[in-house]
Amino acid sequence: MSCPSPLDAATLADYWLALLPAAAEDSVEQHLFECDHCGARLREAVSLVDGIRALAREGSLRMVVSQTFLERATAAGLRLREYAPAPGGSVQCTVTAEDDLLIARLSADLQGAGRVDLCLCDGNGVEQRRSADIPFRPNSGVVVYQESMAFAKAAPTSTMIVRLVAFDEAEGERLLGEYTFNHTRSLPGPGAW
Repeated sequence: MSCPSPLDAATLADYWLALLPAAAEDSVEQHLFECDHCGARLREAVSLVDGIRALAREGSLRMVVSQTFLERATAAGLRLREYAPAPGGSVQCTVTAEDDLLIARLSADLQGAGRVDLCLCDGNGVEQRRSADIPFRPNSGVVVYQESMAFAKAAPTSTMIVRLVAFDEAEGERLLGEYTFNHTRSLPGPGAW
């Protein structure tokens, strides 16, 4: 059964996050009481958000995080493994079975950047994955990146190069920093590769 006037995803999200004005919230709530279709969509969205939160808390996602996220994780008893190579530098790194989150603090001059991309490259510098338009604070001087702990625990001894690049439609890319992570596998078992 479908709805003749379904609520859009943004409205459902704003309702769930209590971001709607009171009158709009009342209208959405009344609709949800009467419409099983939209109620089911809301439950699916809530379930998806809860799943993403769980993956983030488990350290399973590759994502840019905030200092507040790290403080909450530490307060919740999670163990962080952190590395902070200087721009152009490298660091020897590993993870243990006791680590919950793997964090890279990537310092860079972010002033004037309208868009920043985070590029993951192999040991030869060949780009393998790009996260476009990541969240950043221009005055912070750092991007805090969480690598997937599940991936890191299974990865063989290898090198990963991370690049932060500013992107401008008119000027193209400008390198903000390159960071080399020389990972040594410390856990038994077959590698992920």
